[in-house]
Amino acid sequence: MREHDIEPIRGLPGDLPPGEAVLWQGAPDAWVFARSALGARWIGGYFALLVGWALVGGTPIGALLTAGFGVLAMGLVYGFALLVARTTVYTITNRRVVLRIGVALSKCINLPLVKLGGADLRKLGAGYGDIALSIEGQSMLGYAILWPHARPFRLAKPQPMLRALPDAAEAAGILARATAAVVPVQQRSEAALAAQAPRPVLGAREVAA
Repeated sequence: MREHDIEPIRGLPGDLPPGEAVLWQGAPDAWVFARSALGARWIGGYFALLVGWALVGGTPIGALLTAGFGVLAMGLVYGFALLVARTTVYTITNRRVVLRIGVALSKCINLPLVKLGGADLRKLGAGYGDIALSIEGQSMLGYAILWPHARPFRLAKPQPMLRALPDAAEAAGILARATAAVVPVQQRSEAALAAQAPRPVLGAREVAA
Protein backbone atom coordinates (compact mmCIF):
# COMPACT_ATOMS: atom_id res chain seq x y z
CA MET A 1 0.00 0.00 0.00
CA ARG A 2 1.32 3.41 -0.94
CA GLU A 3 1.12 6.39 1.42
CA HIS A 4 -1.28 8.23 -0.88
CA ASP A 5 -3.71 5.28 -0.95
CA ILE A 6 -4.94 6.14 2.56
CA GLU A 7 -5.84 9.74 1.75
CA PRO A 8 -9.53 10.34 2.48
CA ILE A 9 -9.56 12.82 -0.41
CA ARG A 10 -6.88 12.79 -3.09
CA GLY A 11 -4.23 15.38 -2.31
CA LEU A 12 -5.62 16.32 1.11
CA PRO A 13 -4.45 15.21 4.55
CA GLY A 14 -8.00 14.73 5.92
CA ASP A 15 -11.69 15.13 5.28
CA LEU A 16 -12.93 18.59 4.44
CA PRO A 17 -14.60 20.49 7.29
CA PRO A 18 -18.21 21.61 6.85
CA GLY A 19 -18.56 24.44 4.38
CA GLU A 20 -15.32 23.73 2.51
CA ALA A 21 -15.36 22.39 -1.04
CA VAL A 22 -12.73 21.49 -3.63
CA LEU A 23 -12.81 23.94 -6.54
CA TRP A 24 -9.85 22.68 -8.57
CA GLN A 25 -7.09 20.07 -8.52
CA GLY A 26 -4.10 19.66 -10.76
CA ALA A 27 -0.52 18.46 -11.07
CA PRO A 28 2.58 19.47 -13.01
CA ASP A 29 3.16 18.24 -16.51
CA ALA A 30 6.38 16.22 -16.31
CA TRP A 31 7.95 17.42 -19.56
CA VAL A 32 7.13 21.07 -19.01
CA PHE A 33 8.28 20.77 -15.40
CA ALA A 34 11.64 19.37 -16.50
CA ARG A 35 12.10 22.24 -18.91
CA SER A 36 10.87 25.13 -16.76
CA ALA A 37 11.78 24.06 -13.22
CA LEU A 38 14.83 21.81 -13.70
CA GLY A 39 16.48 23.52 -16.66
CA ALA A 40 16.47 20.47 -18.94
CA ARG A 41 17.18 22.57 -22.03
CA TRP A 42 20.17 24.25 -20.42
CA ILE A 43 21.58 20.91 -19.29
CA GLY A 44 21.09 19.38 -22.72
CA GLY A 45 22.68 22.40 -24.39
CA TYR A 46 25.64 22.28 -22.01
CA PHE A 47 26.43 18.66 -22.83
CA ALA A 48 25.92 19.32 -26.53
CA LEU A 49 28.59 22.02 -26.34
CA LEU A 50 30.92 19.65 -24.51
CA VAL A 51 30.41 16.99 -27.17
CA GLY A 52 31.10 19.52 -29.92
CA TRP A 53 34.23 20.71 -28.14
CA ALA A 54 35.46 17.12 -27.82
CA LEU A 55 34.87 16.48 -31.52
CA VAL A 56 36.71 19.65 -32.52
CA GLY A 57 39.58 18.61 -30.28
CA GLY A 58 39.85 15.34 -32.20
CA THR A 59 38.90 12.93 -29.41
CA PRO A 60 35.96 10.82 -30.59
CA ILE A 61 36.15 8.60 -27.53
CA GLY A 62 35.94 11.63 -25.26
CA ALA A 63 32.96 12.91 -27.24
CA LEU A 64 31.26 9.53 -26.93
CA LEU A 65 31.82 9.44 -23.16
CA THR A 66 30.56 13.00 -22.82
CA ALA A 67 27.46 12.15 -24.82
CA GLY A 68 26.87 9.15 -22.55
CA PHE A 69 27.08 11.31 -19.44
CA GLY A 70 24.74 13.79 -21.08
CA VAL A 71 22.15 11.09 -21.77
CA LEU A 72 22.47 9.92 -18.17
CA ALA A 73 22.02 13.45 -16.83
CA MET A 74 18.97 14.06 -19.00
CA GLY A 75 17.53 10.72 -17.93
CA LEU A 76 17.90 11.69 -14.27
CA VAL A 77 16.27 15.08 -14.88
CA TYR A 78 13.28 13.67 -16.71
CA GLY A 79 13.00 10.73 -14.33
CA PHE A 80 12.80 13.10 -11.37
CA ALA A 81 10.25 15.24 -13.24
CA LEU A 82 8.07 12.16 -13.80
CA LEU A 83 8.23 11.31 -10.08
CA VAL A 84 7.29 14.88 -9.16
CA ALA A 85 4.34 14.81 -11.54
CA ARG A 86 3.12 11.49 -10.10
CA THR A 87 3.42 12.49 -6.42
CA THR A 88 2.30 16.14 -6.57
CA VAL A 89 -1.28 17.33 -6.22
CA TYR A 90 -2.25 21.00 -6.07
CA THR A 91 -5.69 21.72 -4.60
CA ILE A 92 -7.70 24.92 -4.45
CA THR A 93 -10.72 25.00 -2.14
CA ASN A 94 -12.97 27.87 -1.19
CA ARG A 95 -10.79 28.38 1.91
CA ARG A 96 -7.21 27.39 1.14
CA VAL A 97 -4.57 26.18 -1.28
CA VAL A 98 -3.03 22.80 -0.48
CA LEU A 99 0.24 21.55 -1.91
CA ARG A 100 0.83 17.82 -1.52
CA ILE A 101 4.46 17.56 -2.50
CA GLY A 102 7.50 15.40 -1.91
CA VAL A 103 8.95 12.47 -3.82
CA ALA A 104 10.75 10.62 -1.03
CA LEU A 105 8.88 12.16 1.91
CA SER A 106 5.35 13.39 1.22
CA LYS A 107 4.00 16.45 2.99
CA CYS A 108 0.95 18.70 2.73
CA ILE A 109 1.29 22.48 2.92
CA ASN A 110 -1.88 24.40 3.73
CA LEU A 111 -2.11 28.04 2.66
CA PRO A 112 -5.29 29.82 3.85
CA LEU A 113 -6.69 32.15 1.22
CA VAL A 114 -6.91 34.98 3.77
CA LYS A 115 -3.10 34.84 4.09
CA LEU A 116 -2.41 35.19 0.38
CA GLY A 117 -1.08 38.57 -0.60
CA GLY A 118 -1.13 37.90 -4.33
CA ALA A 119 -0.65 35.39 -7.12
CA ASP A 120 1.56 35.85 -10.18
CA LEU A 121 0.89 33.85 -13.33
CA ARG A 122 3.87 33.10 -15.55
CA LYS A 123 2.91 31.73 -18.95
CA LEU A 124 5.10 28.99 -20.43
CA GLY A 125 3.37 28.65 -23.78
CA ALA A 126 0.70 26.29 -25.15
CA GLY A 127 -1.55 27.03 -22.16
CA TYR A 128 1.00 25.91 -19.57
CA GLY A 129 2.11 28.14 -16.74
CA ASP A 130 3.29 28.63 -13.17
CA ILE A 131 1.42 30.37 -10.36
CA ALA A 132 3.56 31.92 -7.62
CA LEU A 133 1.84 32.71 -4.31
CA SER A 134 2.94 35.50 -1.99
CA ILE A 135 2.12 35.11 1.70
CA GLU A 136 1.36 38.02 3.99
CA GLY A 137 2.99 38.25 7.40
CA GLN A 138 5.48 35.83 8.87
CA SER A 139 5.82 32.40 7.30
CA MET A 140 7.55 29.28 8.61
CA LEU A 141 8.02 27.91 5.09
CA GLY A 142 11.62 27.47 4.03
CA TYR A 143 12.93 27.39 0.48
CA ALA A 144 14.35 23.89 0.94
CA ILE A 145 10.99 22.60 2.19
CA LEU A 146 9.17 23.95 -0.86
CA TRP A 147 11.73 23.18 -3.58
CA PRO A 148 11.16 22.58 -6.43
CA HIS A 149 7.69 24.07 -5.82
CA ALA A 150 9.16 27.46 -4.94
CA ARG A 151 9.67 30.65 -6.91
CA PRO A 152 13.30 30.84 -8.00
CA PHE A 153 15.72 33.17 -6.21
CA ARG A 154 13.25 34.16 -3.46
CA LEU A 155 15.35 32.80 -0.60
CA ALA A 156 14.66 35.44 2.05
CA LYS A 157 10.88 35.15 1.73
CA PRO A 158 10.06 31.94 -0.16
CA GLN A 159 6.96 31.87 -2.33
CA PRO A 160 5.13 28.59 -2.96
CA MET A 161 4.58 27.88 -6.63
CA LEU A 162 2.12 25.74 -8.55
CA ARG A 163 4.36 24.62 -11.38
CA ALA A 164 3.92 23.54 -15.00
CA LEU A 165 0.12 23.51 -14.92
CA PRO A 166 -1.59 22.48 -18.17
CA ASP A 167 -4.54 24.77 -17.35
CA ALA A 168 -2.69 27.58 -15.59
CA ALA A 169 -5.00 30.41 -16.65
CA GLU A 170 -8.10 28.51 -15.52
CA ALA A 171 -6.51 27.68 -12.17
CA ALA A 172 -5.44 31.31 -11.69
CA GLY A 173 -8.98 32.50 -12.40
CA ILE A 174 -10.48 30.04 -9.92
CA LEU A 175 -7.95 31.09 -7.29
CA ALA A 176 -8.66 34.79 -7.88
CA ARG A 177 -12.42 34.31 -7.52
CA ALA A 178 -12.05 32.15 -4.40
CA THR A 179 -9.74 34.68 -2.76
CA ALA A 180 -12.02 37.59 -3.66
CA ALA A 181 -14.94 35.76 -2.06
CA VAL A 182 -13.08 35.01 1.18
CA VAL A 183 -11.06 38.15 1.90
CA PRO A 184 -14.00 40.62 2.10
CA VAL A 185 -15.82 38.23 4.47
CA GLN A 186 -12.72 38.00 6.64
CA GLN A 187 -12.34 41.79 6.68
CA ARG A 188 -15.99 42.32 7.63
CA SER A 189 -15.69 39.76 10.43
CA GLU A 190 -12.61 41.48 11.85
CA ALA A 191 -14.33 44.87 11.63
CA ALA A 192 -17.39 43.51 13.45
CA LEU A 193 -15.23 42.04 16.21
CA ALA A 194 -13.38 45.33 16.60
CA ALA A 195 -16.68 47.22 16.88
CA GLN A 196 -17.98 44.83 19.55
CA ALA A 197 -14.80 44.87 21.61
CA PRO A 198 -14.98 47.04 24.77
CA ARG A 199 -13.23 50.34 24.42
CA PRO A 200 -10.37 51.00 26.83
CA VAL A 201 -11.24 53.22 29.77
CA LEU A 202 -9.48 56.55 29.68
CA GLY A 203 -6.60 56.57 32.13
CA ALA A 204 -6.64 52.79 32.66
CA ARG A 205 -3.04 52.46 31.56
CA GLU A 206 -1.97 55.18 33.95
CA VAL A 207 -3.78 53.48 36.85
CA ALA A 208 -2.24 50.12 35.99
CA ALA A 209 1.17 51.72 35.89
